Amino acid sequence: MEQSRKLAWTWKVKAECLEEYVRMHLEPWPEVLEEHRKAGIRNYSIFQNGRQFFYCFECDDVPAAFAYIANSEVCNRWNAITSKMVEGSFDFQQAEPITPLREVFYLR
Repeated sequence: MEQSRKLAWTWKVKAECLEEYVRMHLEPWPEVLEEHRKAGIRNYSIFQNGRQFFYCFECDDVPAAFAYIANSEVCNRWNAITSKMVEGSFDFQQAEPITPLREVFYLR
């Protein structure tokens, strides 16, 4: 099967942080959006099911994008806030800051 250029993963948001997490993502900082674009991330969507969130974006070079984000001052400020809201870690200094989901179907 041909693979897409998408990356997807899930996180669960802590109950006490749910309202603030959703608010932040409904009103993201414009600088964070611009940094993601500069990193090569596109078609980024987040879907919510209760406290479970599903993330999916397209990118030609995920390691390069994550390296760019890890060195972004504004993204580090954003992540310092939001990382405390989720169960798990998304430390971009780690080799693999998120656990990608396996793609099992792709319709072009």
